[in-house]
Amino acid sequence: MLRIAGTCLRAWWKIRKPVTFGVKVLLIHPDDPAQCLIVRHSYSDSARWGMPGGAYRLGRETPQQAGVREVSEELALTITEVPTVLDTVSTTLEGKRDTLTIVQATPVSASFVRSPEIAEARWVRADMAAMPEGEPVSRWLQRALSARNAPPAPRSSLTREG
Repeated sequence: MLRIAGTCLRAWWKIRKPVTFGVKVLLIHPDDPAQCLIVRHSYSDSARWGMPGGAYRLGRETPQQAGVREVSEELALTITEVPTVLDTVSTTLEGKRDTLTIVQATPVSASFVRSPEIAEARWVRADMAAMPEGEPVSRWLQRALSARNAPPAPRSSLTREG
């Protein structure tokens, strides 16, 4: 059901081209900073590993607040410290004009409970060396991992996810 709704929404975005705001959260394991949590969303490309996250309304919440909310909704994880902004990009990947903010946060516990939005989730080494050969990873996850120890990059425009 979520997959069908997601497909319909993406088709509508290609026609209407709305302006949207989204957030992705690079979650760092609370006891092992060398690990991060990756997820497969049930409503989009469920073959691709990425980060939890979702949409937010500008003016109602900040990207950091949205990241905390999305992590709580999708994984029942609590974040008590304000997430750090790693990067902000503009993308037309899904047919909409989206400003996507990537933030980094550490939950208070490593135990999570998946919502129906999350098909699968697991803690992995942040260098992704432990990923099985051929497992696809989202561009946003790759970008977040490379930006983790770098200063925030200037805004850029991306049009395709690899």
